[in-house]
Amino acid sequence: MMTSHALSFDIHNWSSYSAAYHPRNVLVDKPKDPSSRWSSESNHSPQFITMKLRQPAVVNSITFGKYEKGHVCNMKKFLVYGGINENHMIELLSSGLNNDEKKETFSLRHTIQGKIFPCQYIKVVPTLSHGTNFNFSIWYVQLIGIDNPEVVRPRLKWFNNYREQEAIRLCLKHFRQKNYAEAFEALQKKSKVVLEDPLLTHLHTELVKNGNFEESENLIEKSARDGLLNQFISNQTYKSKWSPIHPLDGNGIQCSIQPGPRGGHQMCIDIEKQTLFLLGGWDGTKELADFWMYEIASGQWHCISDDMTSDGGPTARSCHKVCIDTKRRDMYLLGRFLDGTARGQIEVKSDFYRYDLDTGVWEVLSTDTHSDGGPHLIFDHQMLYDEISDKIFVFGGRILTNTHDDQTLEPLFSGLFSYHIQSKTWTKIREDPALSGMTPRSQQSTRARSGHSMLIDSNRRLLYVFAGQRGNKEYLSDFFSYHLDSGEVKAIHATSSDSTFPSPGFTQRATFDSQTNELFMLSGLSKEDKKEEIRNSFWICDMSTYKWSCVYRNENTGNQYWDKMHDVEPRPRFAHQLVYDHVNKVHYLFGGNPGRSTLKTRLDDFWSLRLHRIKLEDVVRNCRYFIRKLRYQELVKLDAISGLRYLQDQVSQVIDHSDKNEREEFESLASTLFHEKSPNTSSDEDEHSLTDATNDDQEILWRTYKSRTQVFDKLGDFFPQEMVQPTGDIVDFVNF
Repeated sequence: MMTSHALSFDIHNWSSYSAAYHPRNVLVDKPKDPSSRWSSESNHSPQFITMKLRQPAVVNSITFGKYEKGHVCNMKKFLVYGGINENHMIELLSSGLNNDEKKETFSLRHTIQGKIFPCQYIKVVPTLSHGTNFNFSIWYVQLIGIDNPEVVRPRLKWFNNYREQEAIRLCLKHFRQKNYAEAFEALQKKSKVVLEDPLLTHLHTELVKNGNFEESENLIEKSARDGLLNQFISNQTYKSKWSPIHPLDGNGIQCSIQPGPRGGHQMCIDIEKQTLFLLGGWDGTKELADFWMYEIASGQWHCISDDMTSDGGPTARSCHKVCIDTKRRDMYLLGRFLDGTARGQIEVKSDFYRYDLDTGVWEVLSTDTHSDGGPHLIFDHQMLYDEISDKIFVFGGRILTNTHDDQTLEPLFSGLFSYHIQSKTWTKIREDPALSGMTPRSQQSTRARSGHSMLIDSNRRLLYVFAGQRGNKEYLSDFFSYHLDSGEVKAIHATSSDSTFPSPGFTQRATFDSQTNELFMLSGLSKEDKKEEIRNSFWICDMSTYKWSCVYRNENTGNQYWDKMHDVEPRPRFAHQLVYDHVNKVHYLFGGNPGRSTLKTRLDDFWSLRLHRIKLEDVVRNCRYFIRKLRYQELVKLDAISGLRYLQDQVSQVIDHSDKNEREEFESLASTLFHEKSPNTSSDEDEHSLTDATNDDQEILWRTYKSRTQVFDKLGDFFPQEMVQPTGDIVDFVNF
């Protein structure tokens, strides 16, 4: 078993001198010493430090220490590179730091093609500080990894062999692109290194060498049927489409029958019946006890009850939670908010309800879940059903007590509980460290909180928790998983393609799609640089790589803008509700608090959100367009009439004429008809075969070869990286 530990290193390089550190000194963790840091002279690139390990090691993670309080020079965004040679390193991490005093640990990339590789140099490159136009500071760095020679040596041998093989592949790529056929064949025969997947080699032969455009299209279509283009599609960014939903009457005419304005309400979706349920909330002056149902097929709202209490259900409430038992078609409700006055007048207890979705009957399961071994009365918690264990999991939420003047007291938060449906029993799984007196370990703590997001992946048996609020407006940005069977807790260190992440937030709303293994999050009340803001952004996290991407953002804050756009996109809000239909891939949003100057304002707008990626047929169509455009450009040099006919009959077929950009590019192709024909070409030629070139037309054939190679390289972008030739260029390694 390989054991990771802290690695020793020296500061090997630096971009600007800092009085705090001298060459080859080790960074020391002194959070109370304002001079104990590496500091750049400016915030202009390049600014970096390179750490040289005493010996090669597999570096798993990096930890950054900080000053005892937030600082304008703290790194808001940074990059980490690593490698055996300090002049040639690969990116290991793109991330950022919170502007606080807490250490942060990040996982570093340490595998290539599923194989572990070692590093001897680690370079940290700050790209943005928390203070505008301030220089960068790094207070402390710790590297965690494995430097046992018995472990590292075989990895180093593999890595060196891999680097040599990649160098040969780059040479092969260069020789083929330059049409040095003899050099290419000799090197490939001698080294026995494969440049790419045989399918791509076949495509190169047919397209570039033989000019067999029909067979090239056939190979693309076969690749699509075999699923080879699916990875490209999954790597593409979603495009979002918000649509307002206006309620209809029985005749399909727009009407006004729908739930009124509110925030802190609850919604859930019955996937089987394609029905949404909405319960309670706060309208700005009072708590609500109404119960609504929305039929997706008919587009109609139905009021199940004006007052759930009179039907044997719960009292008026907000900040409660519901979930659906998909096996028995029951809905469960737990929790509520009570203000200080109410808590001083009644005994604070946590009731627990079940509602039969088919019979419409409420049942009181408990009048005090705490006395049954469950949580205290809580609000702004999370509750989810796991069909495999047949349990409901409840985590977090602020605990309410009978003390009505507890605004000055330190708030208490509930831990992790489960409710077994068949036995009707509660189990306390984990208590909040503040209640138990435990000191949480940095990567094993399940710090309780309120207003957080919690999601369940029943297939992988994982519970995900992130964000929320704790203490006196302390906004959390941690992200961890809890294994439902083993109880193992793991900190998740997410990355981002552009170094931007969701801000620490309260009442962010998240959903999960187990089929695509993606987490979706709509922003709420966010905190950045000690300032609270109501953000309007929608994020996706790929849970296989933990990489965030923002697919929708609107930073407008003026009411004039949002009043104008009220039927185009939803205004920013918090205390809203978002549910997800994972079958039809649609999100539904209702209500919330827009945070206007008047505290009584709540929203009653209703929206659907659909996310779109490029479709497989469009990927194939784009590939065919590249091939047919190339063929047209070769034809038109030989015979303008034949070229025009091909443009109208064949290229036009693979154009989306409703797309402005595609249409304009297609129309611009006709301009090549007016170019002079290239010399030394005969009108009876159709396509070039590059294997039988004469001395007279070498220049023409080279241009043809080059243009075909460029199209081949474009087509390679649609295939998985492990199938194609290397992305680099050998000439880029030439130093001056």
